[in-house]
Formats: sequence, C-alpha cells, structure tokens
Amino acid sequence: MRSKVLGAVVGVAVVVVPLVLVTHELSGTESTTSLDKFSAVTIDGQQALKPNIVAGRTLGMYHPLPWVGTSIGDLSCPAALKAVAGATLTCHGTSADGSLIDVPVRTVSATSDSITWVFER
Repeated sequence: MRSKVLGAVVGVAVVVVPLVLVTHELSGTESTTSLDKFSAVTIDGQQALKPNIVAGRTLGMYHPLPWVGTSIGDLSCPAALKAVAGATLTCHGTSADGSLIDVPVRTVSATSDSITWVFER
C-alpha cells in the first residue's frame, strides 16, 4: 500500500514539475530588444523602441499558453518606448470578447545598443 502511494506521488510529480517549469519559462514578461536602424527611433535626442516592435513582441508574449494571460486580438502602442530606465507607456488592445485591455510597459534598463523592458499582464 505504501509503495502504491509513493508511486502515485512520484508519478504526479513527474507530470506536474515539467508543466510548472514550462509555464514559468513561457509566462515571462521581460524582453531585451536590440536598438538598431530597424527597431529604434530618436525622440528628443534619445533612442526609443518603435511602437510596432513593442506591440508585436508584447502581443506574442501576452498569451503564450491557454492558462497564462488573456487572448488579445490586436494591440497597439501610442508612442515609442524611450530607452531610459523607468520610462513608461500604456499599450491598448482588445480581448477576444471585445473588451478593451490596457497593457502598461516599462523600461527596466538600456544601453546604447539594447533595451530591456517589461509589460504587465
């Protein structure tokens, strides 16, 4: 009896632990993006990540698995995200049921050639 219970516990752990690890890995909201001629613009002398890049990357990461995040049909960002730590903007999307969703985005850090940023789900 005891070995059956132990076997069941081990069996559940073998299934659940990888699922939790995959979910954690795919549910991240941080992204590091290169700042180059294709992805960056200059605003007031400061590099910034183009709004379509922020929107596209966020849209791709917002609902990576059926049990993570809400499905968004479209997403747009009103401006570029400045490559300055602490810079913020709010992107706007529409969920599958038609309701509006605001997605706050914030710059975590930046160098002359990349920006690390996060969004809130």
